[in-house]
Amino acid sequence: MSPEGSVPPASLWHAVTSPGPELPALTGDERCDAVVIGAGFMGLSAALHLAEAGIGTVVLEAAEPGFGASGRNNGQVIPTLSRADPDAIVARHGAAGERFVALLRDSAALLFDLARRHGIDAEAEEVGWVQPAHSPGRIRISEARVRQWSRWGAPVALLDRDEVRAMTGSDAWHGGFWNRSGGHINPLALTRGLARAALAAGVRVFARSPALSYARAGDGWVVRAAAASVRAKALVLATNAYTDAFGSALAAPIAREIVPALSWQMATEPLDESLRRTILPGRQAMSDTHGDLHFARWDARNRLVTGGALVNPVNGAERLKPWIAARLRKLWPEIGDVGFDHVWNGAIGMTPDHLPRIHRLGPGAYAWAGCNGRAVALSVALGREFARAVAGAPDAELALPFTAPAPLPAHGLLKRLSPLMLVLYRRRDAREVA
Repeated sequence: MSPEGSVPPASLWHAVTSPGPELPALTGDERCDAVVIGAGFMGLSAALHLAEAGIGTVVLEAAEPGFGASGRNNGQVIPTLSRADPDAIVARHGAAGERFVALLRDSAALLFDLARRHGIDAEAEEVGWVQPAHSPGRIRISEARVRQWSRWGAPVALLDRDEVRAMTGSDAWHGGFWNRSGGHINPLALTRGLARAALAAGVRVFARSPALSYARAGDGWVVRAAAASVRAKALVLATNAYTDAFGSALAAPIAREIVPALSWQMATEPLDESLRRTILPGRQAMSDTHGDLHFARWDARNRLVTGGALVNPVNGAERLKPWIAARLRKLWPEIGDVGFDHVWNGAIGMTPDHLPRIHRLGPGAYAWAGCNGRAVALSVALGREFARAVAGAPDAELALPFTAPAPLPAHGLLKRLSPLMLVLYRRRDAREVA
């Protein structure tokens, strides 16, 4: 299910990725040191790091590893947030914000290193990420990001128009922001690889076992799932935009502090190598400064993986195909009449300030939500950090800016109206930065 209750369409990644490990459903009562709810990037990263620290861990997954956003995203590995830059993060969270910025700076490298260390074939390409500016005024965004991230030692650079043209193969942009540590992966392959690595480290992973509730019990926690349960000393909730997808009682305050947004992804038919050498010739991941985001990256089979957004999702795949084909022709005229053989979607958790929400739920219990479309690198890095928290690292050493859950007023109305934000984004995109 998705947060709207429907089964999302199969993705390109499902079509090209080897099956994941066969996993049992939870049928009895389990005991462990730590229980993780959710087998996406963050949950599996946390479980793997917990096991490597000698902490016996159980993972409960409502469907299969990678069913949700971790298996359905574009696969761009971006070591920044979408709109909140270092100065804003530190202004909000102080010293914890500084540690979080350092974690974010290193998040792409952490992901690629973890995949290498465990021999995960995730089609990983550590080729960098570029954010082109779609109008002359948006160069100010690029300048600010380069200035701020440079102070933190990130491998970033400001690109002029000619440099962006050379990197992207398009005349559409006016310069941009370049981070050498980014890149892209097959997200479902990474998720399934993390599941295998966690199992090899001794983690017990249960699929098709939705967690329905959790509660403090004595000096630990109990998680209930249908007719079964898990008792543990520590708990990590890693469900993000899918927190209420399988039941509204699991963590209602956290589910209501984010607004799930439907993100559409698309893959072209395999393209000729001559096109591959002219469109994003260095194979970098690219997502620009539009609110109605223009983004693309190559997969391992010469498919250009891109996507778009819709106010109305009805018949979305067929409506998006001509729209995004026209966008690609505008960016790269040489692409001609391009077809798409995979269109899919998934939910991303949005917050009003574009900052993630990181919580301590009680003694030894932690949660996060609000990826804002930048969860690939960040969630893997946060998994390691939550494992450190469970293992007893003091707050002063953790890159976890804790806040209390803060449900949004009129959350149900916001969920219904959120697709209309696309109209606002498009209006802003058409105006120059003041």
